[in-house]
Amino acid sequence: MKKWTMLIATGVLGAALLSGCGSNASSDQSLTKVEQDKVLTVATSGTLYPSSYYNDQNELVGYDVDIAKEVAARLGVEIQFKEYNVDGQIASLTKGEADLAANDFGLTAEREKKFSLSEPIKHSFDSMIVRQSDNSGIASLEDLAGKKAAGEPNTSYMRLAEEYGAKLVIYDNATNDQYLTDVANGRTDVILNDYYLQKMSIGALPDIPVKILENVYFNPNETGFLFVKEHNELREKINQMLADMRTDGTLTEISEKYFQTDVSVKSDQEIPKAETKN
Repeated sequence: MKKWTMLIATGVLGAALLSGCGSNASSDQSLTKVEQDKVLTVATSGTLYPSSYYNDQNELVGYDVDIAKEVAARLGVEIQFKEYNVDGQIASLTKGEADLAANDFGLTAEREKKFSLSEPIKHSFDSMIVRQSDNSGIASLEDLAGKKAAGEPNTSYMRLAEEYGAKLVIYDNATNDQYLTDVANGRTDVILNDYYLQKMSIGALPDIPVKILENVYFNPNETGFLFVKEHNELREKINQMLADMRTDGTLTEISEKYFQTDVSVKSDQEIPKAETKN
């Protein structure tokens, strides 16, 4: 069955010695390391349809995964994927276990404080999945108060749900059918997440009686890759490749394969930002 889900201190003495010798050597060896090792190591989930998941041939594929594969090919190196939940992907970067994380990560100002961010590869907005029968009693974000919101911990979606008074039901890299079935049977009431991911997930599991709440869209957003804060050389190299892929049509081709529309370009639709409650 396919698994899907709805996610260094520098030595002061060493630095002084280099400065005293007049060296221009950079401590950022992120690109050099990848080129010398001939491997790009990517943290992802393997369960986030259609960004990172296993197809019927048990191959790891998806929008973010395929773009990362294309980046590795253009770098002339092999690619290695390591699979974690969201917290694990973040930890893999800080521990030096991965060169980048690719899993529909939002390019937010908060995230930029801790990581270097790629150029956007996807433009989208947020929505809510609810029960078909009664909309889970939700007609707006204000109606989240007292409702059971499903998701992984420490995501922007769960923080927003909590701001609006929802009770958080925590999952750990669960599959999409589990998420959607739990909404349908009333174990939970709502899932806040990316609109395109939710649209594709519901389309892939049409027998589960849930839906996207119509005309309740919020928080326009952009997603891309995450890098270690100091790894500017690798980020800049990959950003140039993403720009080339946008120009030569590769991003559009991969996008239409997974979303049936071009999410690599910004939509003309006006989407409001959710009002913060704090």
